[in-house]
Amino acid sequence: MADVEKEVAQQSLQERTATSKDGTSSEELEFDYTEEEEAIVRRKIDWHTVPLVTLLYMLCFLDRINIGNARIQGLARDLDMVQGVKFNWALSIFYIIYLLVEVPSNILLKAIGARFYLPLLVCGFGLVSLCTAFVKDFAGLMVARSFLGVFEGGAMPGMAFFLSCFYKRNELLFRIGIYVSAASIAGAFGGLLAAALSQIPSWGAAGAEIHTWRNIFFFEGLITVIIGLLAPIWMPTDPSTAYFLNERERKIAAERLLREHRSDPARKVTWADIKAAVFCIHNYTCALAFFLINITVQGLSVFLPTILNDLGWTNTQAQLYSVPPYVCACVVAIAVAWLSDKSGQRGVWLGSFACLAVVGFAILRWVENTNVRYMAVFFVTIGAFPGGPGFLSWAMNNSAGPSVRAVTSAYVVTLGTIGGIVATWTYIYYDGPKYHTGHTINLVGQIVTACCALFGILYCARENRVRAAGKRDHRLEGLTEEEAEELGSRHPRFRYWT
Repeated sequence: MADVEKEVAQQSLQERTATSKDGTSSEELEFDYTEEEEAIVRRKIDWHTVPLVTLLYMLCFLDRINIGNARIQGLARDLDMVQGVKFNWALSIFYIIYLLVEVPSNILLKAIGARFYLPLLVCGFGLVSLCTAFVKDFAGLMVARSFLGVFEGGAMPGMAFFLSCFYKRNELLFRIGIYVSAASIAGAFGGLLAAALSQIPSWGAAGAEIHTWRNIFFFEGLITVIIGLLAPIWMPTDPSTAYFLNERERKIAAERLLREHRSDPARKVTWADIKAAVFCIHNYTCALAFFLINITVQGLSVFLPTILNDLGWTNTQAQLYSVPPYVCACVVAIAVAWLSDKSGQRGVWLGSFACLAVVGFAILRWVENTNVRYMAVFFVTIGAFPGGPGFLSWAMNNSAGPSVRAVTSAYVVTLGTIGGIVATWTYIYYDGPKYHTGHTINLVGQIVTACCALFGILYCARENRVRAAGKRDHRLEGLTEEEAEELGSRHPRFRYWT
């Protein structure tokens, strides 16, 4: 597969460096560089994109899940949500709004540029989180969570697309894996931060006192706004204009992507791009798996403090015991992403770790011992957290062209976000403290996730064999060279990652 891709890239390069209509020679048009130069450019891009995006997504996830930490620190009591399903509705409204804005947000991102659009989203959800500290009742919380969904809806797919504009296919998952691992960092850090902030003495004006759970929302939101305002100073727009590269390095950064993707990165999103993303079978496979992964990841992110609290630990103990599983999940997710990029395989890693999550939920469902159940939480987080960035990257890897990838990233995440809505109803008050229904739903979901990974491997491998045999060459009949390039991932020479 690598040889075929090199052949295609070389052919594309030859086509671009051939003699032009105005008589310019191939020698004048050709631009070449060494692997060492490319490595230097890649390292510079790494330092100026990945840490910043990881920090921004950590803040995004922290502002999303801090409601779970706030719940056991008095939010449920103060807003009359101890019993019933009001808390679940407060979670659901966020994801309903979230999924509606993902695709439109990524199209806006493509038009406006990431340097200012992504920080705008960060400032937006940080401000909403800060304002949540002042809500007085359930209705106010619902409004706040709705606005949080508006700003956070474009964050994850937008950041994934942003990184895809700087990296080749075999470099992408490791970088996305690092930034999405910020979700587990947020889970770990969130527990520690919530335990500390909730201890701050009551302060503020009369009638608007900030205390316990309100401190969590206020200070986490304030930190997010400050970092969002500073983010444009560090964030680049695209490889060809990156401020931290010199002129030759900018050309290398842009050219290496052009050679691989065979598409103009400046091209606007068209209806053809949307159609290519929406009607791709592989995208639906990844979206279904992402949906099921989200049921687990989003559910645990919000309900883990409650689940641990119901194992018999105090509020503060539950916050602190939630840290180690997230730390392990973070390390493993990054390791899996790196190994997946190096091996050139996606499905085998995703399917294997889904099986580990299956074991974890089986233990949570049927074992009574508290210590063993806590061990199962590690199995679940380690098994499920690599799946989100893995399936998203797999879909983006198999989408040709920046415009199609912009739609694909948002579309897959949009369908997957429905899993977040389901997650808000998997663990309800009436099912505690064992939560048999929630654990069973997640157990079945992880089994199906493993099946999706297996189907993805078989489908992509078969399609590659068919193309190698020349059985898709008819797609080129009657097409001009430019029209053939527009085929994207349907081009007979394009090869899927398995």
